[in-house]
Parts: sequence; structure tokens; C-alpha cells
Amino acid sequence: MSATLARGTHAADKSFEALTIERRDPGPNDVQIDIAYCGICHSDLHTARSEWAGTLYPCVPGHEIVGKVSAIGGDVSRFKVGDMVGVGCMVDSCRQCPACDEGLEQYCQNGFVGTYNGATKDTPGHTLGGYAQRIVVDQDFVLQVKHPEAQLAAVAPLLCAGITTYSPLRHWKVGPGQKVGVVGIGGLGHMGVKIAHAMGAHVVAFTTSDSKRQAALDLGADEVIVSRNPDEMKAHANSFDFILNTVAASHNLDAYTSLLKRDGTMVLVGVPEHAHPSPNIGVLIFGRRSIAGSLIGGIAETQEMLDFCAEHGIVADIEMVDADGIDTAYERMARSDVKYRFVIDTATMG
Repeated sequence: MSATLARGTHAADKSFEALTIERRDPGPNDVQIDIAYCGICHSDLHTARSEWAGTLYPCVPGHEIVGKVSAIGGDVSRFKVGDMVGVGCMVDSCRQCPACDEGLEQYCQNGFVGTYNGATKDTPGHTLGGYAQRIVVDQDFVLQVKHPEAQLAAVAPLLCAGITTYSPLRHWKVGPGQKVGVVGIGGLGHMGVKIAHAMGAHVVAFTTSDSKRQAALDLGADEVIVSRNPDEMKAHANSFDFILNTVAASHNLDAYTSLLKRDGTMVLVGVPEHAHPSPNIGVLIFGRRSIAGSLIGGIAETQEMLDFCAEHGIVADIEMVDADGIDTAYERMARSDVKYRFVIDTATMG
């Protein structure tokens, strides 16, 4: 075991503080990573503040991790010291169920091991995430980063926000000739706009405020709809092949399902604190429309996403924070005061 500096919290109502945590020594299949940057995800906030059941303390969040390999185990063949790599939301799975066999570890029928707050034999009995200077991960859950090193900080959010939006766009075969909507232009939505645009779709961004219109166009949207304007919404009825809904707050889904073409699909990737109002089933039945959900992506698809983003020059729009600014970043994130993702510079942990 070796000690490393981290930032974590001991209770839902406690601030983040400097911690010294233990990481295992690299085993035969392990990759040790010196973390350069770690993105801040809304899931981090929900977990640290125990807004989702089952938070284990001390809690060290962080599953948007990028850095360089500093050591490898004797059986590691895919990575070498000095490689730029990433770690996302998972660090293990059962590797035996049908989902794992198909490369869909995110749907592991026995439950994947989260990068933080997951069961592990390592001290203290649950995984500690990327708000730290070092992490040790099995090579099968490490990703190669092919972006220029100068973009490394902005690559970090791709490990969650990027794959969360890429996976449904890829699964529902979004591409040229399709009209695709993205609801919510935040940490997830801004990645959805960029990726859908790079896939060749005609991208329409939905925002609640006209003041965000130009920002959405700058991200790559071809059109922008102010969702609170009934005339703008009505003008697009029955016209969308696919809608990616990234909003994590409870809202009326009918406003968007009615915009779908026959056989169109709206995919939800945000988990609301309270359930959405029940959708109008008639809208679905009479258009053979669908509402579906999607959760991150498997390891192979996450690597595919990183390669796609490197090829198309896609990174997140970020704001860098130092290790002592995590609580402030959480407060701002809770009121949507960020464009569009916070990233921690782990060099400030010293």
C-alpha cells in the first residue's frame, strides 16, 4: 500500500478536506496512474451529500480521471509508463454475465464496481475516486487518450459526460439526414450537441432562455428552440428523428415526445430527484414513439468515443478549479453556474 493526497468528506454536511488515503501497490494486471486532472460531475455532488442512498464515508468522489501511467504490473500489455490515459465511471465488473460478455459492463447484471463508493478489498472497503493524486486500476478498465496533451484537462469530462451522450447517439444510429434534438445545454447537453454535430446530424438545441441561443449555436447547434415559447415548439411538431434529453430535473415529457416523428425516440440520460409526470400514452401509441433510457457506455464503447472525439477535435468546455475550491464549485454547480464543466487541477492538492 502507498499513501496519496486526496480531497474528501466525512459526512453529507461536512466540507471537503485534505486527506491521506491508501492505494494498493500495482498487481500483475494493474496500471498506476498519476492523476493530472479530474472532472466534477453532478453525481459526485449527489453522492458526497448523500442525496442518493448508500454513501460510504470517507467519500472521495471523481470518475472523470486523466493522467499518465507511472507504473504497471508484470502482466500489463496494453499500456506503458508515460502513456496518457483515462478512467471513467467503472473500475471493475463481474466479467461473467451476458452484459459483460457483450462489452456492456455498465449493465453488469451483478453490478459494476464504481470508481468511487463501490465495494472493494482495498482500504477502507469501498472505492475512492479521482479527487486524488494517484489511482491504481485494472488495465481492462483503463482508456487510452489520443488527444494532444495540451487538451488533457478538457478531455477529463469525456469520461462521463462524453460517453453518457455518445452512447445513446451511437446506439440509435444518429447520423446524416437526421434531425436530432438536445434538451438541456449543460455539462451533458453541451457534449451532446458537439457529438451529434460531428456525427453529421442536423442538431437542434432546446433551452429555456433566449439568452442562451448564441451559446448553443457556438457549440454546433444548427437551430435553437426556446422551450418556453409555445409557437417555437409547435413549429417543430412531428419533425424529430431522435431527442436526447439530458435534463435531470422533473419536467413534462409530453412537450418533447409530441415533437417526434412516427417511430421517433426520446432518450433520457438524467435521473431526476422526483419522478417525471406520467407521459401521455396516447402521444406514444398514435405515433409509435418511444421513451427510452441510457447509462454511460461499456469500456470498448468509451474507447471508441475517446477516439472519435480525438479525431474530430472534441473536448469539453471547462472551468479549472483548485483542490480547495471544490465546495464552491459544488455550490455553483447546484445552481447551474458553470459553462459547462468544472475540472480539478490535482497539482493543487499538495
